Amino acid sequence: MDPTVPNSGDHAASTPSNTTVTLPPLTLRDAPRLPASPSGATTIPNPISSHPYFHPPPTFYISPGDVSLRHAFFDLASGKPNPLVAYRRAGPRESVAVDPARARAALVTCGGLCPGLNTVLRELVVGLHELYGVLDVFGVAAGYRGFYGADDDHVRLDPASVDDWHKKGGTALKTTRGGFDLNKIIDGIVARGYTQIYAIGGDGTMRGAVAIFEEFKRRGLRISITGIPKTVDNDIGIIDRSFGFQTAVEIAQQAIDAAHVEAVSAVNGIGLVKLMGRSTGHIALHATLSSRDVDCCLIPEIDFHVEGKGGLFEFLYDRIKKKGHAVVVVAEGAGQELIPRTDDQKREQDESGNMLFLDVGPWLKTELGRWWKREHPTELFTVKYIDPTYMIRAVPANATDNLYCTLLAHSAIHGIMAGFTGFVPGPINGNYSYIPLEDIAVAKNPVDVNDHKWAWVRSVTDQPDFLKP
Repeated sequence: MDPTVPNSGDHAASTPSNTTVTLPPLTLRDAPRLPASPSGATTIPNPISSHPYFHPPPTFYISPGDVSLRHAFFDLASGKPNPLVAYRRAGPRESVAVDPARARAALVTCGGLCPGLNTVLRELVVGLHELYGVLDVFGVAAGYRGFYGADDDHVRLDPASVDDWHKKGGTALKTTRGGFDLNKIIDGIVARGYTQIYAIGGDGTMRGAVAIFEEFKRRGLRISITGIPKTVDNDIGIIDRSFGFQTAVEIAQQAIDAAHVEAVSAVNGIGLVKLMGRSTGHIALHATLSSRDVDCCLIPEIDFHVEGKGGLFEFLYDRIKKKGHAVVVVAEGAGQELIPRTDDQKREQDESGNMLFLDVGPWLKTELGRWWKREHPTELFTVKYIDPTYMIRAVPANATDNLYCTLLAHSAIHGIMAGFTGFVPGPINGNYSYIPLEDIAVAKNPVDVNDHKWAWVRSVTDQPDFLKP
């Protein structure tokens, strides 16, 4: 009998048994390391071991052989996934490959705002100073272009200067999109003597960090770089989530609550909320599940049509007739193919190289009004539209994200000081790991509409598939 398949004909309770299973080969996606020091020095004891106040126990340091598995499950019947993929566990090492006295760190934030940016910056500064004694820490203003900008774009930071940053939204360093001139960036880094780069940003920032890492290698520079993934949309793959996401869901729910009040208070009212999510609908999905007041959730991963049999408008009309109101949540990337677009608009890109998205919220509100006026001209109708995008981006991180930002920052520092480079710290199934930058730069994290979470959304909203007949 196959030990993986229960015997459906045996109604007696079985006793626990031990089965030996041979797992497939394990592939280690190792984080790159700095080239050997010209002086021949290899490692030195971790300064944390001689900290005046904190005395680490024997289990504090990560073993050189510790790894995290990318998948937390294994199918005994199919033997998948095969091969198993592993990454180095993140955390402090008993020995470090970097002399803190010679280290010179640069921190930079790129792209759009996100809750938690200032927390990451604060914890990088405090961690470098207090844990490892790295005293030369600088903030680089205006994103990647700040590396080749004016001298006042480089600001010396210490624990006192960043003490209350975690309580503030935005980024104290300023941020921009674009401005990625690789040779100018590398030349600026070398000219200012930086030996460690901490780049905080989204997928575009991670792709830029890959290019910087490769140029460091090509020039034979002993400079480390790590990327700390930031995207409110939670669209970066491999890691469990990106920082700022849980804060975004919390604030998004407040917008949904307001839309629900507006819809309930009107005759035939619809509350329409547009949430962030260009390529993925994670915020819309999680906010819908948290709210329980949403009648329809539209995300980029799901196609839908608006008019005709089985369309969105028909569903909303039926829901209004049943409840007297409806609440719709739409991710900004949903329905883009439905919005008329000129040839020029099809070619337009933002400074990060992303296709410019048309605003689905006002378009959907307008189309709803036109449809109702045409199909139900004698009935009252109201649409209240809420776009909380900039309110969500600008708030400070909540308690959960603040803790997460601290762990990400410390994991990045421990990795850099251990001699790793070209990596991203992040949790995989709850275990903090070091993932090669090149893996993160191409990994996507779409909503899996075939898994249980999307089924939960459907059970909460009771919305149809919106498939054309």
